[in-house]
Amino acid sequence: MSEDRVVAEVEAFVQPVIQEMNLELVEVQFRREGGGWILRLFIDREGGVTVDDCAALSRQVSAYLEVEDIVEHAYTLEVSSPGVERPLKRQEDYVRFAGRKARIKLRDSLDGQRVFIGILGGLKENILLLDVDGQQMEIDLGAIARARLIL
Repeated sequence: MSEDRVVAEVEAFVQPVIQEMNLELVEVQFRREGGGWILRLFIDREGGVTVDDCAALSRQVSAYLEVEDIVEHAYTLEVSSPGVERPLKRQEDYVRFAGRKARIKLRDSLDGQRVFIGILGGLKENILLLDVDGQQMEIDLGAIARARLIL
């Protein structure tokens, strides 16, 4: 099964489980790294997640994967917090973290630049408001390749 298919299957299974646990699924990754394959789930909640949250979700995902057998080769399952430099994936993330510093990487250059660091100003429809050194920028969400909070 392809990496994208594994991610989609895991996301579909995990969404109702994490809602029941009052958690948020930030990201699912499935890729080859160094010594083998890693299936990594990043979870969060207002106020942060605990080791017990990660362990409880890990047990449920492990049981699901054992029964469904969607990964055809050896892998390691990791469940953790996204950390302080968490990725911004959904529109709600840009609103929730307004006022925080972020690194935004665009798919294509804008004014000869692809990476911008600034303070999130929330959203206006599908447009991210970003204060870069006192200059207000408007960036279409569709133009963003990656975004994450930074310290």
